[in-house]
Amino acid sequence: MQRLYDFIRRHPTGVDSFWAVMLFGFSMLWVIQVPVGIGPRISAALIVLLLSLVVALRRRMPEKMLILAAVLGLAQLALDIEVNPADFAMLVIIYTVAAHDGSRWTSRLALVGGLSAATLAQVRWPEETTGVGGRILFTIFMTVPFALAWVLGDSIRTRREYFAQLEERATRLEKEREAQSKVAVAAERARIARELHDVVAHNVSVMVVQADGAAYVLDAAPDQAKQALETISSTGRQALAEMRRLLGVLRTGDAPESGEYVPQPDVQQIEDLVEQVRSAGLTVDFKIEGTPRPLPSGVELTAYRIVQEALTNTRKHGGPEAGASVRLVYFDDGLGLLVEDDGRGSAHELYEDGGADGRGHGLIGMRERIGMVGGTLDAGPRPGGGFRISALLPLKPAH
Repeated sequence: MQRLYDFIRRHPTGVDSFWAVMLFGFSMLWVIQVPVGIGPRISAALIVLLLSLVVALRRRMPEKMLILAAVLGLAQLALDIEVNPADFAMLVIIYTVAAHDGSRWTSRLALVGGLSAATLAQVRWPEETTGVGGRILFTIFMTVPFALAWVLGDSIRTRREYFAQLEERATRLEKEREAQSKVAVAAERARIARELHDVVAHNVSVMVVQADGAAYVLDAAPDQAKQALETISSTGRQALAEMRRLLGVLRTGDAPESGEYVPQPDVQQIEDLVEQVRSAGLTVDFKIEGTPRPLPSGVELTAYRIVQEALTNTRKHGGPEAGASVRLVYFDDGLGLLVEDDGRGSAHELYEDGGADGRGHGLIGMRERIGMVGGTLDAGPRPGGGFRISALLPLKPAH
């Protein structure tokens, strides 16, 4: 049964041709048995042949076959060729046209023709054995198959259009999902770029300062040189661990290695960050105001990265005698950050516009990070020299 169904789907025209031949043969048996003259018999055979052709070509040329069927029906009325088995082709073409995704006028013409066919036939060949009421009932009874054929075809066409709309919608949604995925990937890459900038800028600058200090005191104070080298080693390991964590999200299908990833930095680690900067030679005054409490992970990471970037900026551009201060203030609805230094303010302004590193990603990255959590940033030179960064991070992002 399945093979037969698959064959019909693959060869619809061949199936129609087969049924057209069967209809022609069965209708010719009727033509042979009709007690009429040779002329009417030839006319009936020609109409049977053309109605069979309507069935054979109904899928290829539905509109033309509908018109041909209508002309043949009128010819039957004019030539007094009574209803015969070949008229079944009219039911078939009405269904085909109603189900076809073509011009709507052909579907309406098929409906009008189907509803009027039985009435015209009853007028042309009335039933003598029944009264007027019986004729009316018989006409209605004969009209029902034509109406059902049109309704069935139109419902199939509507259902096919509905499924086509569903497929189009599914395709559109799939494209939208792909576009959203690309946007998400781009955003994630931008976030990774900011994270890598923070990691490299901070840790590498600490390593450079420690390396310079170790080279300076290597002969005079070996113990201090050894301590500086240990700081370089621990800072490098920390930088590698964070870089592995960030680059790990770009890998697909690779099992994470044990100990490869480290937790995201939070507010509590700011104190460790300050100690690390102090060990690199920068004087930092660190204070916490208010009652510390857990904050959203995005807020804590943003706070850590802002302090890290600000201190890195001071170390790189503030000058050899610069000092800094860091204030964390816990409010009821957010966290306040204040990072100030007394270094060279002009260098900081250059850093914002392009900076000594030629990149200018520091303050830009701060603004992007704070914008992601709905906070505000105020950064600029201090009166009398130095640089000031003030940020307010709300507990809930602004909508």
